[in-house]
Amino acid sequence: MTQSPAHPYEALSPDLVLDAVESCGYLSDARVLALNSYENRVYQVGIEDASPLIAKFYRPERWSDAQILEEHTFTQALHELEISVVPPIADADGNTLRTFAHQGNPFRFALYPRQGGHAPNLDDYDQLLSLGRVLGRIHALGRARPFIERPSLDVQSFARDSYSFLLENDFIPPSLRESYRSLGADLIRRLEDRFAQTHFTPIRLHGDCHPGNILWRDDAPHFVDFDDARNGPAVQDLWMLLSGEREQQSLQLAEILDGYREFCDFDLAELNLIEALRTLRIMHYSAWLARRWDDPAFPRHFPWFNTERYWGEHILELREQLAALYEPPLAVF
Repeated sequence: MTQSPAHPYEALSPDLVLDAVESCGYLSDARVLALNSYENRVYQVGIEDASPLIAKFYRPERWSDAQILEEHTFTQALHELEISVVPPIADADGNTLRTFAHQGNPFRFALYPRQGGHAPNLDDYDQLLSLGRVLGRIHALGRARPFIERPSLDVQSFARDSYSFLLENDFIPPSLRESYRSLGADLIRRLEDRFAQTHFTPIRLHGDCHPGNILWRDDAPHFVDFDDARNGPAVQDLWMLLSGEREQQSLQLAEILDGYREFCDFDLAELNLIEALRTLRIMHYSAWLARRWDDPAFPRHFPWFNTERYWGEHILELREQLAALYEPPLAVF
């Protein structure tokens, strides 16, 4: 039997992480803590007589150097405006993207200062107002010009490509394949209609603005992990902060927008995209798990994926989303 080649991350041992950090001129205290990250590998590394650093090792072949640097430039520009983000640490020559070779295989990585904090309380309207203010400031810069190297959030890449990948690579169980095929096709048509009906100007976004990427500390939010930054509608960075029943979401959104509009205009027509964006995220997530299934960390941490039960529940969730796409958009009172 032919053995499949080892995944590149298999070589990323604690010793290699320490060697990479020390190659940048730091002296570690040999403490390495793996943090909760699957797309990339992220570690907290102790530094002698100094605060620990965060070392982020980029997944091979996901982003080009130019795409990574465009993200770094965006977060640095936000930081220079005193917006609460955590940009990478530059070396003496101003470089933020670093490389460490192991047995001829280069690992690209970046170093960040450690940022403490906890997830925001989305039931606290004062915190929602603060979140809206910071997002308004982020988007005020984001709308100045689009990303050139980074992709856009769209139906093709998040829905159609995900749908095709799952069908073409036989991830859907035979008993559910036809249900997924027909439902996915209906969803894609509805998503394309929804985007065609909604005019918006794409801006530079955080892209993955869920509460886990916001650290609350000293009565202020700090936005971290811009790894999914891309062009798209402004509402993409707002809808994941909403929860509960429809009326509760309307009240939360009103509070966020009160803070947001202090720094940036918001077109209420984009509210028509919330359920479409939720659907894109659901479809993309399943395909993301499938595309990463050769990474040993994924079967280990997502053992429920790729079971018949999972796909049955996924199809049910997509049916609910198709119904939601025919409902009126969320309103702000």
